[in-house]
Amino acid sequence: MSNPSNKKNATSTATDKRPVDIYFDKYAESHQNHTNKTIHWICVPLIVFSLLGLVWAIPFPYIKFLGQYNGFFNWASFLIGFSIYYYYKLSPVLSYLMLLIIFAFCYGIMELDNVQKAGGPALWLVCLIIFVISWIGQFIGHKIEGKKPSFLDDIKFLLIGPIWLLHFILNKFKLKY
Repeated sequence: MSNPSNKKNATSTATDKRPVDIYFDKYAESHQNHTNKTIHWICVPLIVFSLLGLVWAIPFPYIKFLGQYNGFFNWASFLIGFSIYYYYKLSPVLSYLMLLIIFAFCYGIMELDNVQKAGGPALWLVCLIIFVISWIGQFIGHKIEGKKPSFLDDIKFLLIGPIWLLHFILNKFKLKY
């Protein structure tokens, strides 16, 4: 004979899932194939990096009171602020980790900007190439998977992908997010 309290616990656990876990479960539905997952581990960070770089490269008006920090406040600052706020609402721990990763990406973008200033290729061009190649990789992964990308159903999944990868790292170390 089944215990009614066990049924109640099973039901309440399923309905008590945090929004972030519901997003991860939904995202995972189209990310079961090992090859597709591997491609995502490579391409998702590259897409985030290149998107930040592309937005960073959009000319930003000079704001006098920023002084020497004018180059550090740009259109990418708004993208970073919005995304970190969104991540914070889902999981503060994941938002802090993403912020650290974004800081590292910003350092890389500033280095690419310095290469451009020294006569190298334009920041926007390098980022555009990375962006296009990474998206091609993503679509190849989903072709292998046989399922369409999650963001085609809900645009929010463009933001979920990066923290979905991070949650695996935290789970590996048995850290709560």
